[in-house]
Amino acid sequence: MGTPVLFVHGLWLHASSWDPWVRLFRDAGYEPQAPGWPGDSDTVEASRANPDAIGDHGIDDVVAHYAGIIERLPSAPILIGHSFGGMIAQKLLGQDRALAAIAIDAAQIKGVLPVPLSALKATLPVFKNPANRHRAVSLTPEQFRFAFANAVSEEESDQLFERWTIPAPGRPLFEAAAANFNPHSPAKVATDNQTRGPLLLIASGKDNTVPESVTRATLKQYRHSEAVTDIVTFADRSHSLTVDSGWREVAEACLTWLKEQSL
Repeated sequence: MGTPVLFVHGLWLHASSWDPWVRLFRDAGYEPQAPGWPGDSDTVEASRANPDAIGDHGIDDVVAHYAGIIERLPSAPILIGHSFGGMIAQKLLGQDRALAAIAIDAAQIKGVLPVPLSALKATLPVFKNPANRHRAVSLTPEQFRFAFANAVSEEESDQLFERWTIPAPGRPLFEAAAANFNPHSPAKVATDNQTRGPLLLIASGKDNTVPESVTRATLKQYRHSEAVTDIVTFADRSHSLTVDSGWREVAEACLTWLKEQSL
C-alpha cells in the first residue's frame, strides 16, 4: 500500500477538480483521494443544485470532517490543500494528524496581517452582505476570472468556471477576516509545533485572492518552529494554478518536494 494522500479543496471549487492530481499521484505510487467538504454533493451539478447543504459550514466543521476521514485511514496521510484547503491542511498538520502538508495559495491564518486590496475585491461577493455568513455564495464568471483565473485566457477562465465551480460557504471568510480580533479564532494554527511533519507553502505571483505577500507573511508565522517549512513561488501563476492548463507543473513540484522529504 502506498502512502495516503488527502487533497483538500478550497472555496468555490468542487473536490473533483483534483481528479488529474489524484491520477498523477496514484501513478507515482501514492494512495490519493479527494473527499469534499461537509455538505458538498458528489458532482458539480448536484452541488450547484443544493447550495443550502453547503452553507454555514465553518473552519472548525471542515477540520473535524477531514480529521474524521484521517482517523479511518490505515496510516497518517500527506495533506495537499488549496486556498482554504491549504489553511485546513496546516491546521491538521499542526495537530499532528499528518505526515506532511502542502498548502497552495493558502487562505491567511491568524497572525497574518496584510490584506491587499485585490484580496478584498476578490472576496467582496461574500462580504457585501453580512447575511452571507450563514449562506452559500456563488461567483459570476467575471468574479471567478478576477479571483481565480486572471493569469489565463478569458476563454480558459470561462471553461474552468463551467467545469469546476460550486457555491461556497461564506462563514470561513468571515471567520478568517475576524481572526486577529478573536483569541479563540478557528483560523489559528499551531505554527510553533516543533515535532510536526514538513510543510511546503506554494505562492502565486499573480494571485489576486491570496497574493504572494500573504503566503510570505504566513511563512514568518512559522519562525518559532524548527520543523521543515519551505516555500516555492510560481511567479506567473494565479489562484487557478491547481486546475488550469499549468496544473501539472505545480503537481510535479509537489512530488519533487515530497521525494526530497523522503515521502
